[in-house]
Amino acid sequence: MLVLGIESSCDETGAALISDKDGLLADALYSQIDMHRAYGGVVPELASRDHIRRAVALVDEVLVKAGKTRGDIDAVAVTEGPGLAGALLAGAGVAHAIGWALDVPVLGVHHLEGHLLAARLSDPAPEFPFLALLVSGGHTQIMKVEKFGSYELLGQTLDDAAGEAFDKTAQLLGLPYPGGPAVSALAEEGEPGAIELARPMIHAPNLDMSFSGLKTSVLTAVQSAPDAGDEVFRRNLARGFVDALVDVLAAKLVRAMKQTGLRNVVVAGGVSANRQLRQRLTAEVRRRRGTIFYPPMRLCTDNGAMIAAAGLARLEGMTAEELEALKAKRSFGVSPRWQLSSL
Repeated sequence: MLVLGIESSCDETGAALISDKDGLLADALYSQIDMHRAYGGVVPELASRDHIRRAVALVDEVLVKAGKTRGDIDAVAVTEGPGLAGALLAGAGVAHAIGWALDVPVLGVHHLEGHLLAARLSDPAPEFPFLALLVSGGHTQIMKVEKFGSYELLGQTLDDAAGEAFDKTAQLLGLPYPGGPAVSALAEEGEPGAIELARPMIHAPNLDMSFSGLKTSVLTAVQSAPDAGDEVFRRNLARGFVDALVDVLAAKLVRAMKQTGLRNVVVAGGVSANRQLRQRLTAEVRRRRGTIFYPPMRLCTDNGAMIAAAGLARLEGMTAEELEALKAKRSFGVSPRWQLSSL
């Protein structure tokens, strides 16, 4: 079975082809970062319009890369939610148009389920069950993944996600959007411990997190600094922020390992590409004789490959009757707010 995956939940348009026999054949991604940078964040209307411009071209690109034609596609998987409503509708419209034209089933995929399964595109791939830390621009969650389709939410941020905290800290430091790479690069030059910041809920016995207090701690440091533009201060503040955020995530992940007894750990989402976070989490998991898995670096951010992989996994579990019913369906919708645990 050859599955086309389409991702358009926010500010990246992705397409990919995955085969049940040969794995990931091709993927392509277009990022809207340059367009949104002028506004300091994602503008939903601009994002939606750009997905419409890019999606079909990216589908054609992956077909050429894989040496396939549109007629070779057996099914289409598309991000149905969560995400920006207009952006989701842009991708869903393209996906369903392709499915109806080719008379193949179209399956709506949960965006976070895609991130959970992205690590299974790496070599070696994690075996079920595993513990997952999802860290992205809009989500920070710890999940227990018993098997495909069985997800238990163990803890999550009660306010800002880790990626949002990065972006807001970048703004306070006068750094460009997106904030994650910029803050991380500046932190590399900072002195550890020079500026200590809040670590909200790090000692709470549950697995929930909070990053709004850390953001406020950064703001207070900037407002009270004699010269907030001083380069040494900015480097040290960036380092203090990254160290605080990593400490919280590491503490919660270690607690989750103790509570569940699981030793296979997956870290996924855009923030999982952060070098400081990877170093710390890898050391903590290995210290406890666990094995940690990350998606390939290019698949950490939103992409079509993870949607194609999740779609293929779900399609393989469907009966012939269910596939025919899916193929015959001539309507679609999106779910901007969609809980993974409701699958």
